[in-house]
Amino acid sequence: MELRLTFQSPGRAFGGLAAAWLTISAIPALAQGNSTIVVTGAREPASIERLAADVVVIDRRAIESSSADSVADLLRREAGVQLSRNGGPGQSTGILLRGAASVNTVVLVDGMRIGSATLGYAQLDALSLASIDRIEVLRGPGSSLYGADAVGGVVQVFTRQGVAGIQHTGEIGAGGYGSRQGAVSFAGAGSMWDYALSLGREQSDGVSAIRPNDGFGNHNPDADGYALNTAQARVGLRPAAGHRIGLTLLRSRLNAQYDASEYAPPSYAQDNTPDFRNRLATDVAALDWRGAYGANLTASARAAHSVDDLHSGGKLVDRFRTVRDHLTAQLAWKAGPIGEWVVALEHQQEKAGSTQFVADVRRRNAGLVMALSGAAGRWSWQADLRRDDSSDFGGVTTARLGGSVRLGRGLKLRALGGTTYRAPSFNELYYPGYGVATLQPEHGRSVEAGLDWRDGATAVAATIFRNRLRDLIGYESDPRQCPDPTVYSFGCARNLSRARLQGLTLAGSHRLGAVALKAQVDLLDAKDEKTGTRLNRRAAHQASASADWHTGDWRFGASLLRLGARPDGGAELVAETTLDLSATWQLTPRWTLQAKVLNATDADLQPVRDYQGLGRQGWLVLRFEGGL
Repeated sequence: MELRLTFQSPGRAFGGLAAAWLTISAIPALAQGNSTIVVTGAREPASIERLAADVVVIDRRAIESSSADSVADLLRREAGVQLSRNGGPGQSTGILLRGAASVNTVVLVDGMRIGSATLGYAQLDALSLASIDRIEVLRGPGSSLYGADAVGGVVQVFTRQGVAGIQHTGEIGAGGYGSRQGAVSFAGAGSMWDYALSLGREQSDGVSAIRPNDGFGNHNPDADGYALNTAQARVGLRPAAGHRIGLTLLRSRLNAQYDASEYAPPSYAQDNTPDFRNRLATDVAALDWRGAYGANLTASARAAHSVDDLHSGGKLVDRFRTVRDHLTAQLAWKAGPIGEWVVALEHQQEKAGSTQFVADVRRRNAGLVMALSGAAGRWSWQADLRRDDSSDFGGVTTARLGGSVRLGRGLKLRALGGTTYRAPSFNELYYPGYGVATLQPEHGRSVEAGLDWRDGATAVAATIFRNRLRDLIGYESDPRQCPDPTVYSFGCARNLSRARLQGLTLAGSHRLGAVALKAQVDLLDAKDEKTGTRLNRRAAHQASASADWHTGDWRFGASLLRLGARPDGGAELVAETTLDLSATWQLTPRWTLQAKVLNATDADLQPVRDYQGLGRQGWLVLRFEGGL
């Protein structure tokens, strides 16, 4: 198979690539250590060095030292994803991973899928950084491990967990735009038990989400703020050596204002004056067990229940509720020289209700996963196969195959290919006057190759990828192409498009004494193959660079994010550059004080067309960490 990269503007692309290489040569970017253990890349703990997949790990230290103000903002700085956000923090947010739409990325919390089945994606604005221990991002095909929607990749959030002894932490902060935050956590572990508890609250007065003179007349000059309350608990019991029974609870309550318009009877005249709000309640509960039978056999099982309940509107409020029940049983067997076999059975049932639906809608999916990964000498390999059976559209088979080889002198070559699919959302299937119950899944074929180099404190990585998507679900404006023109007088959802997502990621890291340097450059060519036009909200390039200097009791940081121009709804959004600065003072061994300036140059940020982000914002954060 021939893999070619073509960009809309060759001159600019070449210049960006040259600049990227110079940046990487001068400030090599982040790469993972050989001993880093991840779960997302293979469903079982595995060394990141052994994987052919492209996996990024953002640990707790990186979260605390980052100037990011949300999970989504952290992901675009550390994992190179682009955002689709309707305004500033707290507003509806989706991520574009390797150019794939938000609906093409699976989001897991401690192995449990979250998100709305009506919208088809997870609301990242409902997750708080306060309760997170680390985040793993699988960039590339993941359907053969995780099923539907893992087309661009998988984001897995791991909440805090129990540690030996007793540990307690807390933080309180205040910033511009009436912003404030607070969080406390407690964790511990004994010979038979472990626990981790955390509580957090954050809120901001914000700015008007929509700019004046927007194209639809939705602007309201009032500030659109938000409040987010989160609670998390993980409790574990070890009744015997090598066995653990765990209970995980997660609760999130988001209340976010936004700008929009209503058209209420009897006049149906446009009204943009109500106090529009998204009130999103997310609850997750799971009971799991994991047990080791000797050195080579491990079994695990989980039963999970999650609810996403959204009330959205002003005077007229719509409700969208998703209930998801998930059962998983998994067996991992270390089979000697050939590697580790993983076999998993999954059963998921989703139920969605909406004020727009005549009745609640349901679907169930059963999945069987078989995976093999291993390493011998300079070589490592991965192979996954999954069969899904959906009550909506029948059976789908996906697969992935990859491997890597160490070439010597810290150099590793890796390659991976896989097939993916996305299931239609309930809105696309059942929304009155738009949804079509006979829609088929979207399908994708993805290939990638990477080269990693490590030499002491320096590491560089380059990954080239190509993803071809077909049967994309979009809006069909011609009622004659819909099942019944009398029912779909304004058009319908239809499998009608194809897309090509291809690009190059350069990343690396370097430590020079007390200074840690990182950089990443993403070049992306995301096009509709039928029209040849660039896909909405995809910038052709995004770059980030950061420097962190630690001296004595002080730590200073600076991060720069450059997002290229991108099309959105018939307009061209200009390129944006955001500079963040931070200084942290270790007051005592347990107390730290951090000062941050976000968007230090007060750049005019437009995350999507007609919406606006925050300007310059200062923060002061006081943190405490203790233990026994």
